Amino acid sequence: MRQHWIQKILISSLALMMSLLANAQSYPNKPIKFVVGYPPGGAVDIVARTIGQAMSSSMGQSIVTENKPGAGTNISVKSVIDAPADGYTLLIAANALAANMALYQPAPFDAEKELTPISLVGRVPVVIAMNPQAPFASIAQLIDAAKARPGVIAFASPGNGSTPHMAVELFAKAAGITLMHIPYKGGGPEITDVIGGQAPLVAVNALEALPHFKSGKLKVLAVLSPTRSPIFSDTPTIAESGFAGFEASVWYGLVAPIATPKAVIVKLHEEVQKALKTKEVSDRMTSVGGEVIMGSTEQFAALIRSDRVRYEKVVQENKIKPD
Repeated sequence: MRQHWIQKILISSLALMMSLLANAQSYPNKPIKFVVGYPPGGAVDIVARTIGQAMSSSMGQSIVTENKPGAGTNISVKSVIDAPADGYTLLIAANALAANMALYQPAPFDAEKELTPISLVGRVPVVIAMNPQAPFASIAQLIDAAKARPGVIAFASPGNGSTPHMAVELFAKAAGITLMHIPYKGGGPEITDVIGGQAPLVAVNALEALPHFKSGKLKVLAVLSPTRSPIFSDTPTIAESGFAGFEASVWYGLVAPIATPKAVIVKLHEEVQKALKTKEVSDRMTSVGGEVIMGSTEQFAALIRSDRVRYEKVVQENKIKPD
């Protein structure tokens, strides 16, 4: 009797494996959904639609972007974790995927156990920008002013625990200064208030600062990238401002539910790499101050792991709480 049940279990398992293999080999045979934890028109949304369009052309299936903002992107992450692991519901993630495991307690999810990385897509540097009327014109002058008035000079960010917020906290610690943080909900209201004079500084990704920089409403003090940005070519990097080796960027990548078949992950990785090589995707990323990043799934997994550790330290040392 026991041997009979063992045989039935083995046959069922083999049938399931064969079914998954068959599905993987025919993948994709229906539209794919990219879930984005941010509102339409933002940086992650733009990246998702750009890469989705390129992959759609190559794979012969439409890729639909679904925006699910809320709870610091945790709603979107959980929706993908709970989705069928068939390769048809994927998440375009950013640094919040790593940061939120440290920022929210108890952790809302474990990205390393509940999601599987597919590929990095690109990154956009964080910039420190200012109202043109602010009483400093360089990082050096900002540091001098902050040392003269510890905790008085304020900077706005998209929210507690956001990549720009954590980047400035790291910079402030390296510079030996204390700044007052004003958290907002998203990447638009804080820019509006800095332009209006409610705060002198804003930390934000380069894509969201660009239109206001072009109009003259914002001045970029420093770009937190290893090399100068092509869209802020006259603006020094943070390294040129005296902080060699320091950088902060918003990265973007594609992830899937953990049980997604390996063959589907391999197929998706290949398609992302193919899309990143196209002129359309490269030009689009460059035009918003970013760059494409090609690499293996293992490299992406290592980045999520290292960022998780780095953010845990920043959150604990600065006692950062979610909004």
